[in-house]
Amino acid sequence: MKPALPRMILSVALALFAVSAQAQKHYAPGVTDTEITFGQTLPLSGPASAYSQVGHAEAAYFNMINDQGGVNGRKLKLIQLDDGYSPPKTVEQTRKLVEEDHAAFVFSAIGTPTNMAVRAYLNEKKVPQLWIGSGSSKFDDPKNFPWTIAFLPSYRVEGRIYARWLLATKPDAKAAVLYQNDDYGKDLLQGFREGFGKDADQHIIATASYEVTDPTVDQQIVSLKGSGANVFFAVATPKFSAMALSKVYDLGWKPLYIVNYVGSSVAAALKPAGLEKAVGLISTAYEKDPTDPQWHNDPDFKAWVAWMGKYMPGGDLDNAFNSEGYVEAEALVHILKAAGDDLSRENIMSQATHLDNLTLPMLEPGITMSTSPTDYSPVKGMRLVRFDGKTWVSFGEVIDGRLSER
Repeated sequence: MKPALPRMILSVALALFAVSAQAQKHYAPGVTDTEITFGQTLPLSGPASAYSQVGHAEAAYFNMINDQGGVNGRKLKLIQLDDGYSPPKTVEQTRKLVEEDHAAFVFSAIGTPTNMAVRAYLNEKKVPQLWIGSGSSKFDDPKNFPWTIAFLPSYRVEGRIYARWLLATKPDAKAAVLYQNDDYGKDLLQGFREGFGKDADQHIIATASYEVTDPTVDQQIVSLKGSGANVFFAVATPKFSAMALSKVYDLGWKPLYIVNYVGSSVAAALKPAGLEKAVGLISTAYEKDPTDPQWHNDPDFKAWVAWMGKYMPGGDLDNAFNSEGYVEAEALVHILKAAGDDLSRENIMSQATHLDNLTLPMLEPGITMSTSPTDYSPVKGMRLVRFDGKTWVSFGEVIDGRLSER
């Protein structure tokens, strides 16, 4: 009977070892007991540099979190590298983040062509490409690229929303479309066509593209005006959105003017062109626009204003990129908190792809974030907004832009 005692001791030891193993922390590269290191590429220079304000706001938000003690006791270290909105540079900088800086994940890297350039690399390395700053539907492909998830509403979703609104309110719409000649522009145009359904060719009568290196879009605007369209849809980044707005105004052309969300910034697009030229513009929103007075007594908006005053002193309260960065950073912190001590890359990605109607203070009422392992598009609906000469004012109900809705 004597051998029973050693066996019992061995069993207890194995059980304790199993419990200990379960309690162990799981860390990705760049994660320690005191710090989480992650990286971001963004256009601090180049034709899309206006978007870099999103990154500045995100960095400021993480400064606030660190002042509060971090996430589960870990400080957040964001490494930001300039890629100039140039895909080859994005590849170079992303490799540096992963291979030299040992970033746990890439967060909110900005741009459709830039993120496309590194998607295969990050998926091969099994590095989360998290909350990327693009709405391209190509990033909602969990079967082929399970490590890539975008934050912005899908460009196709946004395009469908405009078309569905036009069908309901302006059935005689004849649209001319200016779009950026890349995945971003083509995706929005495709969604616009999908929203019109079988009648797309009757409602979209002219299109013209531009390259991000073009000095102006004057020729394209003149051509589109000549089509006889009564609707103009500008799919453009802020710099080119401002150019288009100025040229349409100078030509005396007065179509129903729609500008996509990423080209609608008051500070980065409308002010450079002249606010008087933007009266009556239509766009979409999913966040509380800082220029909309209806939010000014909202407690969550007031908290954002107070945060701006403390962490971005002198920052432009009219720049929606500041509120966008705030929301994206807050959503990341939600994921990291939920991950607890399992900060493996696998669990970080799992938390990002299991959101259930997440509400955030600076999202418009009625808009939540939901994801699943088969649906990587977090925001499915948006609300239309109209520019009154000073601010964007939302109107109507949230419009669902999913293809299955029609």
